[in-house]
Amino acid sequence: MGDINMFYDRAKIYVKGGDGGNGCIAMRREKYVPFGGPWGGDGGRGGDVLFKADEGLNTLVDFRYKKHFKADRGQHGMGRNMNGAAGDDLIVRVPTGTIIREAETGRIIADLVEDGQEIRIAKGGRGGRGNVRFASGVNKAPRIAEKGEPGEEFWVELELKLIADVGLIGFPNAGKSTFISMVSAAKPKVADYPFTTLAPNLGVVSVGLDHSFVLADIPGLIEGASQGVGLGHEFLRHTERTRLLVHVVDTAGTEGRDPVEDIKIINRELELYDSKLAQRPQIIAANKMDIKPQAEENLARLKEEFGDQYEIYPISSAINQGLDVIIRRVAQLLEQIPKQEPVQPDVDERLTVFSPEERYKVQRDYDGNWRITGKEIERHVAMTYLEEEESVERLQRIMRVMGLERELVDSGVKEGDIVRIGNWEFEWTQ
Repeated sequence: MGDINMFYDRAKIYVKGGDGGNGCIAMRREKYVPFGGPWGGDGGRGGDVLFKADEGLNTLVDFRYKKHFKADRGQHGMGRNMNGAAGDDLIVRVPTGTIIREAETGRIIADLVEDGQEIRIAKGGRGGRGNVRFASGVNKAPRIAEKGEPGEEFWVELELKLIADVGLIGFPNAGKSTFISMVSAAKPKVADYPFTTLAPNLGVVSVGLDHSFVLADIPGLIEGASQGVGLGHEFLRHTERTRLLVHVVDTAGTEGRDPVEDIKIINRELELYDSKLAQRPQIIAANKMDIKPQAEENLARLKEEFGDQYEIYPISSAINQGLDVIIRRVAQLLEQIPKQEPVQPDVDERLTVFSPEERYKVQRDYDGNWRITGKEIERHVAMTYLEEEESVERLQRIMRVMGLERELVDSGVKEGDIVRIGNWEFEWTQ
């Protein structure tokens, strides 16, 4: 099967909020104003990366070849005290039913289950302040401004769990594809061999004028699926959001199989994979009733074995027999069964952990010199105009206030040693 028909339900992508625009260093140079003050405006805020659920999408295939998503940076500040414009947000559309995790930690950021639901994933950086902001009674013409703050950036993992009200389970060739094509507008490809359906087929079933529900054919569920045999493990996840399971069974046993045993095997696999899933309400669609006399004999056995556990509906998808009865019953049951709650995003640990993150860390670098790491200090460096002496002096004051100079001295820094922070390096002098 070519890529064009493949169903992609996982993806790993890189997201980056837009960097803030740089603040401007500018002085008034007007005629008749001999001692013009600072006139540099602020940079604009960087755009955010937003994810938006779109029920028109049903696969993550768009993320197979495009893996980097960056929002626009803010415009730089300008002279005449003009501020830069904010960068545009980037909206990334994903199918409804997509769970978003932080790749490094596995933390769940969001579970997008409703069409149009939107969440900010990567925040844009704030714009740098222009030199107007740094004027004081002591320094009336500062050559100090900030570069824009870098936007947040990290890898996220996307996982699609289909939002279907009803999941069709059963062995390959039990007639699920025919069932879904007869009761909905979906037209799945049907062929007569195991693993015909390599992707979940979705169909919208209309019941009357104002009622409808979504039906998903869950493929690849065979004995051993819960251990990852065949395709089962990948697709079993798609049953997790369904509220009702319709178990389609080949009542005629056309391939020499025993329908009673088939139901036991599939349910055992469900139990092994997810005991909660196995507790979902289930009804049996006893299919292929038009093949006599085996089907009638086996229907009697099914009723004897499972009649006190499950409702059993004799049908024949191929000739559209009994389908209206089972569909009406499914619609009735769905009105009684509450919808699944979406997965709750993990609480951001930064809000619950009382010990603050280390502001910086001092360590020996690969060549015996010094390397300082830490989000806060790296951000200060990234936002400093390193070519402007006054800006560098301000950075050094920040480092002093943070206790970084004292930490370097205590660690054994010597005259002439190189100290590196991010992309910046300087020579230590006493």
